[in-house]
Formats: sequence, C-alpha cells, structure tokens
Amino acid sequence: MKIAVIGTGYVGLVSGVCFADFGHDIVCVDKDSRKIDMLERGEIPIFEPGLDAILARNTEAGRLTFSRDLPTAIQGADAVFIAVGTPTRRGDGHADVSYVMSAAEEIARAAKGYVVIVTKSTVPVGTNRQLANVVRAANPDLDFDVASNPEFLREGAAIDDFMRPDRVIVGVQSDRAAAVMAAIYRPLFLRDFPIVTTDLESAEMIKYAANAFLATKITFINEIASLCERTGADVKEVAKGIGYDGRIGNKFLHAGPGYGGSCFPKDTKALARIGQENGVPMRITETVIEVNEQIKRQMIEKLRDLCDDSFAGKIVAVLGVTFKPNTDDMRESPALTIVPALLGGGATVRVTDPHGRAEGEALLPGVAWVENAYDAVKGADLLVLLTAWNEFRALDLRRLATAMRKPLMADLRNIYAPDDVLDSGFVAYTSIGRAPRKRP
Repeated sequence: MKIAVIGTGYVGLVSGVCFADFGHDIVCVDKDSRKIDMLERGEIPIFEPGLDAILARNTEAGRLTFSRDLPTAIQGADAVFIAVGTPTRRGDGHADVSYVMSAAEEIARAAKGYVVIVTKSTVPVGTNRQLANVVRAANPDLDFDVASNPEFLREGAAIDDFMRPDRVIVGVQSDRAAAVMAAIYRPLFLRDFPIVTTDLESAEMIKYAANAFLATKITFINEIASLCERTGADVKEVAKGIGYDGRIGNKFLHAGPGYGGSCFPKDTKALARIGQENGVPMRITETVIEVNEQIKRQMIEKLRDLCDDSFAGKIVAVLGVTFKPNTDDMRESPALTIVPALLGGGATVRVTDPHGRAEGEALLPGVAWVENAYDAVKGADLLVLLTAWNEFRALDLRRLATAMRKPLMADLRNIYAPDDVLDSGFVAYTSIGRAPRKRP
C-alpha cells in the first residue's frame, strides 16, 4: 500500500514509522521545515523509546520518506491519514478541528484518483461526516471515502501499542473503504489482533469513551487516596485489593498528583462539551475534570504542610516534570501547577528531568536546571519526587538525606517505603494515600 501521513507530531510520526515497518510505502508530510529537515537527517523531534531505530531501518530500506509537498506526496496514495493537532478550543472546551478540515480541503484539491481519507486525529463525534462535506465542496468530482481510525498510543510505549494493540478501531461507510483499511492493517490481522470495524460515529465515540473512562479510574483512586490519608488506610494496599477483581483490573490504579498529558485533559473536556451540545450532560466526566484539578492543588498544600506552612526561603529539589516517564511531553503536567506555586511562595526551585528540559525551560521560568538528583538536593530543604522515571526509583536515600539542609521528602508517586526513607536519615516523609510519617 502507498500511504501519506499528514502531520509529523506524536501520532503522525509514530503511525507513519510503524506503517513503514509493516512494509507499506509511507510519505510523512509536514509544513514545518525544521521537523522535515530533522527527520531527513534521521533525528527525532520527540522523545519516544525505540522510534529512532525503526525510523532509521525503514528510511534505509526506502519505505519511509518525508516531504513538505502535500500534493506530490498524496499522488497515487491508497489512503491519506490526517494526524494533525486538535487542541482544546479557547472558551468552550471543544476540540479545535480547524487543522483537520484544512488538511482535508488541501487533500481534496490535490487528489486525482480514488483515495480513502482517514482521520487519525481525535475529533468530536460527527466530524468525519463534516469532513466529507468539506472534501466534496473542494472537489465535487473526487472519488473518495472517509474513515475514522482513532489512535490509542501511550506516550513512552507507543511502538508496542501500535505493533501489539489491544484493538484497532476502524469506522467506515463503505465496503470499499473497509477493504482498504483491512489491507493496511493486514499484518496485525494475521497475528490475531482484534480489528473492530464499525460506523463513523461509533469509532469517534470509542476514543472519547475510552480516555474518559481511564481518566475516571485515575481520579477515583486519587480521591480514595485522600480518604485513606484521613482514615489511616494505605492506598497501595487498597489498589492491590480491588485490582485483583477482574471486573476492575489493576491498571490505572496508581495514586498520584493528578493526570496530565496530551490526551486525557483535552479529551475529557471535549466529551463534556459534546454532551452539553447534545443535551446529555456528562456529569461523571465533568466531575472528573473538576476533581483532577483539585487533586493538583492539594499537592501544593501537602508540600506546604511539610514546610511548616511556608515555602519562603526554602530550597526545593524537584525530580521530574514531564507528565509521565519515558516522554518529553509536559502538556498539562502536574508540575505546571506545583512548581509555579513553589516559586510564587518564595522558594528556590532546582529541577532535574531526563528529557523534560527542552520543553520545561520555556514552561517553568525561574527554576534552576541541574543534571541529576544528587545535584538537585545539595543544601535543599525539601525533595519532591514528581515523575516516576526509572532513574529516580533506586536512589541512594542516605546520600540524598546527608546532602540536604533539612531532609524532607514528598514522594508524590509512592515509589519508596516510608520506613526506608526515615531509616536513611530523612526527618519527615509524605506520600499519596498514606499517613505522613516523621522520624521519632
């Protein structure tokens, strides 16, 4: 198959590279000359483990190329995937589909023969039918179909998610389009991965329902964690106990400082807006959004309590600022709420993150960036463990405590055991869903 992928952001680039690894002929298109230049040099503009090796393998094999020229790139393509951004629209919380529609119009004007135009971007229910109207208006004579093919890629594990998916969702209106999509995903079908072919609206809704459910699960365990702190229960034990129930499952039950990233915040807001527009309020999802923001603010108070109610004059070491490990993405990261509060309260903040600095320098002005955790804690009054990078999971706790002016730890990912932290020289330890501890 010949496939063009419009957009070389996270979804577009991962999809294009993986499609090429299936054996398809792929052209990835972007208007950003800097990105295309980087990719042609074999450089990856995002951090995603393993992506560079697959990109190199397929460019060398001639299956993967990059271009700024959309009209040329789509000529002869069996399918064109639209993978451009759909950011939250200011003022109403809805997903902004203007980039999707612009790409569709450009495809329509350039296409010559039959083509399936596939929406990979996350879009509100009904968008693909609107897209078809845009294409018809731009080129009434074009022979085409539209398809919805939402992505379910976890940042940091995107290659495995694409190559070994829980399922592939395909929304179509015709058997012809279904056949093209089946041919594209044939390598997965042959390995018995589920391919769910449905209608356009159901495919669009599946994406929002999945992300809203997962965001709800995270927020539920975070609320339970707050109750555990008041009642003396341990949220890690609670999560383990309920996670063995097959109806619940153990994934997304890790209490923390709130969800962030490129998908959950944006998609929950969009689903809430879709519900409002259709007269069916998504009350659970609306509450999830509200509680998640509340959880982030609670973290600030947790840190303030550890610092005797004041950040003024304190030196705070923050370990990790990306919204999760194995990504450089800081969109909606809890760090964007917590770190400014520390600075605003008069603290000096030192930050270390394996891949967060490139984005973080612009998003977190006023912090000092250091190379590692041990540099961050020198003379510090508080250590905040904010992102669960592997580099932070087996630190020398005694070395950290010895280097600090006042060894206090806020473990907002519940990585360490309280007794181990206190036995290593820390005088106080707080975490999520467990009672704060102090050394006798």
